[in-house]
Amino acid sequence: MCTYNGERFLEEQLDSFERQTHRHWSLVVSDDGSTDRTLLILDKYKQSLDVGRVTVVSGPQRNFVANFLSLVCRKDISADYYAWSDQDDIWSETKLEAAVAWLQTIPPHIPALYCGRTQLIDEIKKTIGYSPRFCRPPSFSNALVQNIGGGNTMVFNQAARDLLQEAGDNLDVPAHDWWAYQLISGAGGVIYYDPTPQLLYRQHGENIIGSNSGWSARWQRLKMLRQGRFSNWNDQNIGALELIRHRLTDENALTLERFKLAVSQGFFGFLVNLKRSGVYRQTRLGNIGLVVACLIKGK
Repeated sequence: MCTYNGERFLEEQLDSFERQTHRHWSLVVSDDGSTDRTLLILDKYKQSLDVGRVTVVSGPQRNFVANFLSLVCRKDISADYYAWSDQDDIWSETKLEAAVAWLQTIPPHIPALYCGRTQLIDEIKKTIGYSPRFCRPPSFSNALVQNIGGGNTMVFNQAARDLLQEAGDNLDVPAHDWWAYQLISGAGGVIYYDPTPQLLYRQHGENIIGSNSGWSARWQRLKMLRQGRFSNWNDQNIGALELIRHRLTDENALTLERFKLAVSQGFFGFLVNLKRSGVYRQTRLGNIGLVVACLIKGK
């Protein structure tokens, strides 16, 4: 878990850990310099559990991406499976059980990542909707242009963590969860998207990244397209993938090359090479958005 001034909702998230039907877990918290009651709440929680069950460390204090990546790269953490957690959500009681049940079906030498849909709640825990239910298969071709699973839903095995550690924590990427989806799928790992929500994803005014559901989220994405944000994200992700290109499968390395060629072209070249690359978003509207991004970039 990564924290930063999370006193408002932290206790509810911590309580949801204790309700997990999968009982064999420990918690490592990387705090990024909280100045509110976050550390006091964590200390109280730590004292309520067995010695060694909860560990609190200092984060890099750069941004949330650096904090999560620094946590996954720590050499003093060892487990069979790893779950990322935000500070303001609420896990369903079966979240870890569902993730571990699937992960145990994958041979341990194969990188595997579990992620899924979420139930959206407001500040007072009232249900306000659900994240989109994606139906097309997870793949590197999808991961290049879209993240289908939030980091708060992700659970992965040691082989996947090995990849993340090899890539390191000194990366310039837009988001740690999108990066995990790209890297693990690109290296030939297995991705499972659970359509059954196992997490209450709290939406509030202090969210760094909120849900991508609804017309408000679509409007925000359109604004980011106009600002060239998507193009910048592509550049960041491609740069990071190039650093660990030797871990990509031959097929996915070719997909990356074709996608790089597409985003460097004008409108018609983009369309031709995008089709050749096989890159796709989950919905028809999302794929139209790719083309719009190219048109805006070309102006």
